[in-house]
Formats: sequence, structure tokens, C-alpha cells
Amino acid sequence: MSSDLTFIGLFLQASFVVQLVMLLLISVSIASWAFIFQRQKALNGARDEMKSFEDEFWSGADLNRLYQQLSSEESVSGMGHIFCAGFKEFVRLRKSNTNPNVVVDGTYRAMRVSLSREVDSLESRLSFLATAGSISPYIGLFGTVWGIMNAFIALGEVQQATLAMVAPGIAEALIATAIGLFAAIPAVIAYNRFSHQVEKLENSYVNFMEEFSAILQRQAHASQPNA
Repeated sequence: MSSDLTFIGLFLQASFVVQLVMLLLISVSIASWAFIFQRQKALNGARDEMKSFEDEFWSGADLNRLYQQLSSEESVSGMGHIFCAGFKEFVRLRKSNTNPNVVVDGTYRAMRVSLSREVDSLESRLSFLATAGSISPYIGLFGTVWGIMNAFIALGEVQQATLAMVAPGIAEALIATAIGLFAAIPAVIAYNRFSHQVEKLENSYVNFMEEFSAILQRQAHASQPNA
């Protein structure tokens, strides 16, 4: 009995469970690559936005003008969003409270909330990549074990087993593990890379918050005698 040892042939010859495992892993792989491209684009955009904002912020631009400029935009994210949240809260608290420490503390809390939202946005889909990288090899291994088990059961029903009879069953079973690794390896690499990029962006955001808080604290104390 001749067997087609191509990928398509082995897939069609595999049992229903092994075919289901292969289709699941292929779907996971496609979704992983889609999220990898989407996250890479989002993180690149976040880095570009951060550099653009830092250039404008540290160029000595008036904070009120910068706030009005960013507020007029349809969508603000990243460091610009943290700045807007902090400056808006600073202006609001300074109108209702003359204690500079209370004003600065409230401003910092507002920026912390904005920071948390930005980090959550940056980490979107990373949990899927981590899960795909962790479980895909095991799903593939399950398909392999199931396929080999069926192959040996079939061999037990014949009088004489030959290599030609054994090879196709084992080959179609091992493909499940191969697809599992194909789905897992890029997901793990992307997850580690993106996690590092998110951590660097978060550190930059935190550093900006500390520096911006120091600037606002000086302004709050400078206006105190005139209060």
C-alpha cells in the first residue's frame, strides 16, 4: 500500500483527532503572527510618539499651549496622554486647593492611573502569545501520542509489520509536534521581545512622571506666596 508522505497527504491520512489538533495549531499560529505584526506596529508607534513628545516637551514649549494642542487632537496616547491627565488635574487642584503638596500628590495619582491604562494597552495580546508559546508544544505532543497510539493499534492487527507500514503512521503523528513547535517558537520569541519593549517604555513613562512632577511642584511652590 503506497502512502503520500507529503504534508497534505499525511494530513489527509491522519485520524480525525490528529487532524483536529493540526487545524487548531495552525489557527493558533495564524493568530499569533497576526498579533505579532499588530503589536510590533503598535509598539513602534508608541516609541515614535514618545520621542516626538519628548522633543517638543523638553524644547521649552509652554505647558498650557502644549496641553491645548494635545487636547485638540482626536486621540492622544502614551506619554502625551499621561501629560494631559497630569496637567489637567494640576490645574483643577490648584484652583481649589492652595496646599502645593496636596496639588502635586493629586497630580501624581492622576498620572499613575493614566500610566496603568497605557501599560495595559501596550500589553494587549501579549497574554495570548505567552499562552500560545506555552501550550502549543503540548497540544502537538498530544496529537503525536494519539497518532502513534493508533498506528501501533493498527500494526497489532496485521500478521507482519514492515517499515512501509510503520513509517506513514509515525510521520503523520510527528507532524503534529512539528506544527506545535512552529506555532510556539515565534510566539515565545515575540512575547519576550515585546515584554522587554513594554518594560522600556514603561520605565520611560515613569521617569517622565517623576521629572514632570518635579516641574509642577516647583510651579506650585512658586505660586504659593501669591495665593
